[in-house]
Amino acid sequence: MKATPSFTIRNGSGMSLTASALGGIVTSLRAPDAKGRPGEVLLACARPEQHHANGYMNAIIGRYGNRISRGGFALDGEFRALAQNSGGRKHPCSLHGGAKGFDQKVWQARRFEAADGPAIEFTTLSPDGDENFPGNLFVRVVYTLTRDNAWRIDYLATTDRPTVVNLTQHAYFNLNGGARDVSDHVVQVNASRFTEVDAALLPTGRVPPVEGTALDLRDPVRLGDRFALAAKDRLLKGVGGGFDHNFVLDRKGPGLDFAAFFADPESGRTMEVWTTEPCVQVYSANFLEPSTPARRGQKYGRHWAVCFETQHAPDSPNQPSFPSVRLDPGDVYRSTTVYAFGTLDAHEDGCSCGCHDR
Repeated sequence: MKATPSFTIRNGSGMSLTASALGGIVTSLRAPDAKGRPGEVLLACARPEQHHANGYMNAIIGRYGNRISRGGFALDGEFRALAQNSGGRKHPCSLHGGAKGFDQKVWQARRFEAADGPAIEFTTLSPDGDENFPGNLFVRVVYTLTRDNAWRIDYLATTDRPTVVNLTQHAYFNLNGGARDVSDHVVQVNASRFTEVDAALLPTGRVPPVEGTALDLRDPVRLGDRFALAAKDRLLKGVGGGFDHNFVLDRKGPGLDFAAFFADPESGRTMEVWTTEPCVQVYSANFLEPSTPARRGQKYGRHWAVCFETQHAPDSPNQPSFPSVRLDPGDVYRSTTVYAFGTLDAHEDGCSCGCHDR
């Protein structure tokens, strides 16, 4: 069997990225620590084909990232039944695009030089009826390593029939390279509301405030301190003992806006998340199996990473009060997310995320 091609880019400022044409899966992302030494900042399995079974690790997610309830969705009076690939018999739902989502497709891929730095372009045509979603959907995703040490992701999609689209990246960030879990990492999320979910992890339609709950991450907190609350806290216990919540961002307007901050005091690495999306799903790898096989003989487990999945809200096709995920012919779906890497010293000297203004 012919191996799926992989592509590596380097920005000349200490960062490198390697990704497979299979699912756009990132198998290596290296960024400098506080002493300027490059190191891995993502978990990864030994082979790209292992990433799907281990939590969709580091892959492009689509056509619809996150969950869709009710067996599918109605669009213009037509019900589209979707594969119920998550939740078991008790709480079935469609997750991350269905039985064979974008993370399992082999994309057309090429390296090129973008305006901001070296880049990899991924393109695919998802045919009408793919996982029973309507419309021929053309998708273009570009990974760029900018010269100021950011991983920028630009998404574009067009369709020939009305459809729904919600693309994201399921990157598993661990700023210590996966040497240990993320309990000592610090996290901050620029959100004063979240989407409430039921026992099936599906939105109820309510968007309550985070104030007074374990989900209040508006100021930086140590993750291990929140994990310690999980056994008794209803919101954390209900999603597997950590975070797996969609946060509604406190956006100032259109364009890129600050979403989250992540830091590892030991390595001194930091990461800011900026996005054009209205929400971010923060997932602390609550369901990552113990001894998950990893690159170079490492083993991962529960709470070994945090995902910052920028997106529209889960189940939006069935939630008329949520921002629309509809895409019509003639319109263009565009979305951008930036994961900007730095160090704690530089962050404290010139913070751009606004965390010191709270």
